[in-house]
Amino acid sequence: MPKMKSHSSSKKRYKFTGTGKVRRAQAFKRHILTKKTTKRKRQLRGLTEVSPAESKKIHKLLPYK
Repeated sequence: MPKMKSHSSSKKRYKFTGTGKVRRAQAFKRHILTKKTTKRKRQLRGLTEVSPAESKKIHKLLPYK
């Protein structure tokens, strides 16, 4: 049986914690930042946890993580 391929774009977008939870970057932080408040931009920093339903899908896309 051949190995499964990992989904290439997903490899770049998601990180896994030691316990297997999935983390992702926040949306709305790429452009048009002048009209967004400093507080809003600061809160969009860092990673956030993916919901359990989405997490299942991501684990299928990345079978060896």
